[in-house]
Amino acid sequence: MKRGLVIVSMLLIGCSLFGQRYFTRTGEIKFFSEAPMENIEAVNNKVLCIIDLDKGQVAVDLLIKSFEFEKKLMQEHFNENYMESSKIPKATFKGQFEVPDDLKELENGEYVVDVTGEITIHGIKQPLNTPVMLRIREGQIESSFEFMVKVEDHEIEIPNLVIDNIAEEILVSVNLTLEPYKR
Repeated sequence: MKRGLVIVSMLLIGCSLFGQRYFTRTGEIKFFSEAPMENIEAVNNKVLCIIDLDKGQVAVDLLIKSFEFEKKLMQEHFNENYMESSKIPKATFKGQFEVPDDLKELENGEYVVDVTGEITIHGIKQPLNTPVMLRIREGQIESSFEFMVKVEDHEIEIPNLVIDNIAEEILVSVNLTLEPYKR
């Protein structure tokens, strides 16, 4: 967790002094894997995210061990056997987007922006391009979007014994409520 805070702090310091930065430590990322034997679902409510509206930049940082499963055994297997979270403790995303003028002015409303960047899961970087919904309400930014992650793209090994129990592509859902960052 300390390393994640250091990265986010460096990003905050690197932003312009008068920039429009929004931040959360309580973002939510869920994933869902539909498989014939059993669906796999987990949620992480400790996601760090910062958005800089002046520069059109976004950074996300999360600890893999913070994903919670309904079944503790499933959570244990996820961390120890698949994600190796003691060796590779976090996932990150760094991206950028074109900021519409109305969004820069923080006018209440909904804006869809195309975010392009790099996601790192299991220590493997991959490009990620996805449309993201941003809602401005009362000076906050709410964001929600989904994307798919291929297990093989991040070199996550699935034992042959359970290969039919885990989907090749995992649906990732993101929900964030960001407040203005104040020094």
